[in-house]
Amino acid sequence: MFNYCWKSALWLDIGRLSIGFGVAMISYVVPVYIAEITPKSHRGSFASTNQLMTTSGFALVYFIGTFISWRALAMISVISSVVQIIGLFFIPESPRWLAKFGQEKEFEAALKRLRGEDADISEEAADIRNYMETLEQQAEASFLELLQRRYANSLIVGVGLMLLQQLGGNAAMAYYASNIFEEAGISSTVGLQVSSIIQIPVAIVGLLLMDRSGRRPLLLVSASGMCFSCFLIGLSFCFKELPHLKALTPILALTGILVCAIAFTIGLGGIPWIIMSEIFPINVKAQAGSLVTLVNWSTSWITTYTFNFMMEWSSAGTFFIFSGVGGLTVLFVAKLVPETKGRTLEEIQASLTPFL
Repeated sequence: MFNYCWKSALWLDIGRLSIGFGVAMISYVVPVYIAEITPKSHRGSFASTNQLMTTSGFALVYFIGTFISWRALAMISVISSVVQIIGLFFIPESPRWLAKFGQEKEFEAALKRLRGEDADISEEAADIRNYMETLEQQAEASFLELLQRRYANSLIVGVGLMLLQQLGGNAAMAYYASNIFEEAGISSTVGLQVSSIIQIPVAIVGLLLMDRSGRRPLLLVSASGMCFSCFLIGLSFCFKELPHLKALTPILALTGILVCAIAFTIGLGGIPWIIMSEIFPINVKAQAGSLVTLVNWSTSWITTYTFNFMMEWSSAGTFFIFSGVGGLTVLFVAKLVPETKGRTLEEIQASLTPFL
């Protein structure tokens, strides 16, 4: 609304700041809520549905943005926010949150509402209660206590995934896609439309595979794809300087950008947030969520801010660096990221925090 109604740069900055606060909170809270209300057998699929909706929204906005002004686009985007606010009044509270605060009747009612009135919730409710009793022996952690050794594994996985997700350069490529297409000799309008449309079916594939293949395989495929696609884009800018290979630049650049969009959407775009919602115990979830969200969006800002300077230094070098980050991500996932498919939140968290 600020972006549309006022013409000064100040109100534009206030609007952007407000969006930043909203996106930062919702990017972590929504996956956490989904993870806490869904059964283990369907948790990945439900969380991936959130990523599908997010990807579809981005793709739709990118596509529509090639036809209308950004001010009109900002006003259209208000509709989804209003619908979401209204919808919040009709969803139940997280059963695990209710159990944490000893609201037994509300806890059982919420769990029954989520599983169905005829469902047997006794085993699941007992598991949640037992885990909460274990957590009660631990004091509510402060931010500094989050740095204790017992949470080291979860922190390394969480912070590492968030750093690598953003250092791979996808945010910068998304924000400066038009410039990249133009520098590679491709129509920015056509490039944006194609790259936005292709992400929706890819997100659907990711949704179907999430609880079949697991998180780790999708992350490995995604990071490998990011590594390869950024290498292709870097190579295309190298060819641009060679007269006999210059004609290959648009083809390689477009291929690289499309592969990058596909690879990011199928894994690194949403799975790190899903894993964040699964690995932190509820007594540190707020502090851990604040930390990983801060790391993610701070790194996104740094990468986006420095992107133009890096492109001025070397277009090819910029994407070779992003390719190297993709390679590091493959190693990080292979060595340190646990598989969470088919396990309850309590099992995942107990395996990562053995001192609880």
